[in-house]
Amino acid sequence: MTTNRRNFLRTGAAGAAGLWVGFYLPERSELAAQFGPPAAMNPNAYIHIGADDIVTFMIDKGEMGQGTVTALSQLLAEELECDWKKIRTEFAPVDKTLYGAFQGVVGSASIRSSWNQLRKSGAAAREMLIQAAAQKWAVEPSQCRAENGAVVNTASKARVTYGSVAEAAAKLPIPKNLTLKDPKQFQVIGKAIKRLDTPAKVNGSAMFGIDVRRPGMLYAVVARSPVFGGKVASFDATKAKAVPGVKDVVQISSGVAVVATDTWSALQGRKALEVQWNEGPTASVNSAGISKLYAERAQQPGAVARKEGDAQAGLAGAAKKIEAVYEVPFLAHAAMEPLNCVADVRKDSCEVWASTQMQTMSHDTAVMLTGLKPEKVKVHTMLMGGGFGRRGGVDFIGDAVETSKAVGAPVKVTWSREDDMQHDTYRPSSYAKFAGGLDAQGWPVAWTTHIACPSFAGLRNGIDFAAVQGLDDLVYTIPNIMVDYRVADAGIPTFYWRSVGYSQNTFFAESFFDELVAAGGKDPVESRRRLLGKHPRLLAVLNLAAEKAEWGKPLPAGRFRGVALTNNVGSFTAQIAEVSVNPQRKVRVHRVVCAVDCGQVVNPGIVTQQMQSSIVYGLTAALKGGITIDRGRVQQANFDRYDPLRIDEMPVVEVHLMPSEAPPSGIGEAGLPPIAPAVANAVFAATGKRIRHLPIRAEDLA
Repeated sequence: MTTNRRNFLRTGAAGAAGLWVGFYLPERSELAAQFGPPAAMNPNAYIHIGADDIVTFMIDKGEMGQGTVTALSQLLAEELECDWKKIRTEFAPVDKTLYGAFQGVVGSASIRSSWNQLRKSGAAAREMLIQAAAQKWAVEPSQCRAENGAVVNTASKARVTYGSVAEAAAKLPIPKNLTLKDPKQFQVIGKAIKRLDTPAKVNGSAMFGIDVRRPGMLYAVVARSPVFGGKVASFDATKAKAVPGVKDVVQISSGVAVVATDTWSALQGRKALEVQWNEGPTASVNSAGISKLYAERAQQPGAVARKEGDAQAGLAGAAKKIEAVYEVPFLAHAAMEPLNCVADVRKDSCEVWASTQMQTMSHDTAVMLTGLKPEKVKVHTMLMGGGFGRRGGVDFIGDAVETSKAVGAPVKVTWSREDDMQHDTYRPSSYAKFAGGLDAQGWPVAWTTHIACPSFAGLRNGIDFAAVQGLDDLVYTIPNIMVDYRVADAGIPTFYWRSVGYSQNTFFAESFFDELVAAGGKDPVESRRRLLGKHPRLLAVLNLAAEKAEWGKPLPAGRFRGVALTNNVGSFTAQIAEVSVNPQRKVRVHRVVCAVDCGQVVNPGIVTQQMQSSIVYGLTAALKGGITIDRGRVQQANFDRYDPLRIDEMPVVEVHLMPSEAPPSGIGEAGLPPIAPAVANAVFAATGKRIRHLPIRAEDLA
């Protein structure tokens, strides 16, 4: 940043060269509601137009590779009518008085939460520029129009660039009554514009959190208890301090930080450090015991999340009854950029540089740990090398702030790959016990689900909404439904993971639905069509996927299809997977046909990329993913035992976008939930074996 944006905003438009404008709309996201309403009359988005015609967009969200910076810029540019080649972007400062009580990237909400306010910001700036040009020419604004970064006098054909009237426009009041474009008029929204962040990432100038360097900066790693919940009993730093380059060893909340002149020396110092741990009760926990705990809890009464009709009576009167138990393991986030943070804590100020999904929470954490006034703490948002929910936490922020405060110097704390994988906050393991009933014609008449898993989003009336999503909102028209939940906690830390509860519950629901209708002799696609009467948009994407995958037509020998769908983050997604199973019982996914309705598409290239990346991430979990516990310790430490999908294992993925003029919905998480059940249902078609446990194992197909 070449401009001190915080001071620039405070001085106001009249005191700065060029035009700035923001438009306020209340934030509607669920997490924003938890953190309180935005500040009154607080601008959420800003545009700065300089005398040199450069347009700078302030982006108040994070960028973790999902294309947010580009798509949000398209919203602004569409109504502003600016020259796309002259756009620049900056990450906005973290400031509750400017951006409201919550600033962050969660729930695939960046575009849908900004759809109206950013377009209105662009429209307001456009109208101010037109009015300034009209005053310059002494004509009515109605005689002028904006196009490609300039205002044109339609009568005289005179033309002025935005930069030449920006300062005059800055002195005008922000218009209140704005007319936004009809979607049929869009010229930027809906176009597959190349991403703004790609050149910098290719040439190496892009700054991720791990790239930050500060004058006089030291480097640190933290020794953490190998058991979750363990605490430092005592430590001896003598050998660690003898390692060349090690400057200090300090105890912080998460363990013992070894501080050195470079990361390698800090790592060597940590190896030499002698620490005695009080491991606590989790030291006796293992994966088999966790599964047993869940199974026992599932037999106990739970809090009812959904109840329609009388499910027990429906089961009792059913012509046929099916029961099944489904289970999934813990999963790590495993982002390519391990966690890291730079903090510079001084007596009267603190600055933090972080690849964070939660700017507000990172700021609040630094305020709490330093005891400084909020205005004395600055958080710089950096690019993220993946997040998937993990960078919504603030433990890595606390590491750096506490360490810098202790040693009195700027410090970069870096997590190794092993730290990142063995001290994650995991996607919960989960256990679901199902029962379903069919009538004499083979159609479902009753459905029950008993869920046991940790609470990771908080309880309300005994229910964790994230633990039941995808089941309590089951999309099929079945007259008798009951879904209940009970907490089962073994002491393993859990948190949001890409698509949250839908990641496991869509696998459960779509697999058991397939199982149920197969027992009734029904086709998987036709049965879904019949029971989706209340969800026309979901039915439409199912039909599109089935058409593009040529459902019902013969496949090459040895290949089979499976289908699954979901409605999450406001989007509607259907996927059909084409798989084979070799004689060694290894599953290979050859093709995935994906259809999605995410409302108005802002950038079809980005949407396609996001659906493909979701499928890669979801396939990794379905075919390989699993965190196991022994003596309270995670058994996987690196990608040798937590193997991602490799390039030669990637299927052909076809993404088909449903045209829509509905407001945009989420996309970053929309493509993940259906892939595991689509593959599992295809495996059943191939082998006759039901996959009720992930990842898919050869022994399940024997």
